Amino acid sequence: MEKTEKKHRYGLLGRDISYSFSKGYFTEFFKKEGLQHCSYENFDLRDITDLETLLKEEENLRGLNVTIPYKQDILPYLHRIDPEAKAIGAVNTIKFTKTELEGYNTDAYGFQESVKPLLERANHTHALILGTGGASLAIAYSLEKMGIAFVKVSRNPKEGQWSYDQLNNEDINKHTLIVNCTPLGTFPRVEDKPLIPYTYLGSGHVLFDLVYNPEKTAFLKAGEGQGATICNGSSMLKFQADKSWEIWQK
Repeated sequence: MEKTEKKHRYGLLGRDISYSFSKGYFTEFFKKEGLQHCSYENFDLRDITDLETLLKEEENLRGLNVTIPYKQDILPYLHRIDPEAKAIGAVNTIKFTKTELEGYNTDAYGFQESVKPLLERANHTHALILGTGGASLAIAYSLEKMGIAFVKVSRNPKEGQWSYDQLNNEDINKHTLIVNCTPLGTFPRVEDKPLIPYTYLGSGHVLFDLVYNPEKTAFLKAGEGQGATICNGSSMLKFQADKSWEIWQK
């Protein structure tokens, strides 16, 4: 009898993730590489506690990507966390070994590789991070690593953070890199955008949106209208997806 190769299953863990890029990206990648024994699925969990059931019922899992809102909630379920992911405080990639779940963060790598070509060392020394969720942790870590000072902006600011309504012309002029880490503008609510004073933006600004569906969010359109350089999250996702695959194959 001909021996059949054991199925290797990968997937995305999150909530309300039907819009996600990952499944299509990896399915196409497996097809292109001739990896018929590999598959990629969405695991849409209503609550992180449903993970225990998933792990018991699903077989042949080799790796998972993790997205909103579980990048921090996943931490207690892991046996080992990579030092960089631990420093960031969030995990977006899980590797399954025979006995353990290992956590990694590839968002930081994906962001750095995507944003570096857009930046001018002399001009982009200060950044605003819009949002304070799990995704913002990797962005903050990356900016610190790149030597770029930053302030987080939140609807409910904690100590050291700013609120949206306090942003003025001086703040926007100084912070020439603005990164949207909120889900505002994600399909289908495509008209939503962070409430910053867009009129103060100019050609020296770079607006980076982690959202990639739609391709050009209301946040990016508003920035483009003021002459800013814009970039959505699709390139970041490709970089982080490729890095995830590299981790899974170690």
